[in-house]
Amino acid sequence: MTHLLVTPSALVFAVALVLVALAISLKEKIGLERDLIIGVVRAVVQLTIVGYVLTYIIRVNRAWLTLLMVAVIIFNAAWNARGRANGLPHAFAISLLAIFVATGVTIALLVAAGAIAFVPSQIVPIAGMIASNAMVAIGLAYRSLNTQFRDLRQPLLERLALGATLRQTAIHVVREAIRTGMSPTIDSAKTVGLVSLPGMMSGLIFAGIDPTKAIMYQIMVTFMLMAATSIGSTIACYLAYPQFFNSDMQLR
Repeated sequence: MTHLLVTPSALVFAVALVLVALAISLKEKIGLERDLIIGVVRAVVQLTIVGYVLTYIIRVNRAWLTLLMVAVIIFNAAWNARGRANGLPHAFAISLLAIFVATGVTIALLVAAGAIAFVPSQIVPIAGMIASNAMVAIGLAYRSLNTQFRDLRQPLLERLALGATLRQTAIHVVREAIRTGMSPTIDSAKTVGLVSLPGMMSGLIFAGIDPTKAIMYQIMVTFMLMAATSIGSTIACYLAYPQFFNSDMQLR
């Protein structure tokens, strides 16, 4: 079995790939040069710090440290989801609850089924995958809610004027937002293995695991992410849509 080793010099050569993206942005006047540079610097710093932190957490193998790391992941995911809510009231609290429930329920079921063990080397990466996908789904759902409540304002006002409840007024908006949040995960599931070889499967194959066994893990991850995004999007949308109305049942 061939062991792959990424050396510092190899990473330096990899910077050339970033320079290609930077050159394209400059030539086409896209305006992403600053974001690209900040993204590269943040990725290096953040991943280096996380690498050392995870090394320590895995070595000491304490449940409270594992749960603390998961809590940090969920908090950061909720904070980033809040940034995509475009001023929605209580967006952070809603995002935090939605991501916490989605992550907690999914991990609890996986541990109970014996699919993963409650050890930091398994819990932390799985929590990161779940929380990040839930974060993206919730961010897309927020964007859909904002767009629909703006574009469909007149029909929504008419429903309210005819005596509809808040739920009756907004239910089609909520369902469309949930659908929007889940769409990337569902689309990814449709093409997995045919178009893309996802991170979990590719990582295991790189590590020398038999591809047929790597496939089983990837199937588990695919189902896990579909469940997590559906739970997170549903909770977030049903808690978020009342924020578009005031106490007198009027659109803000």
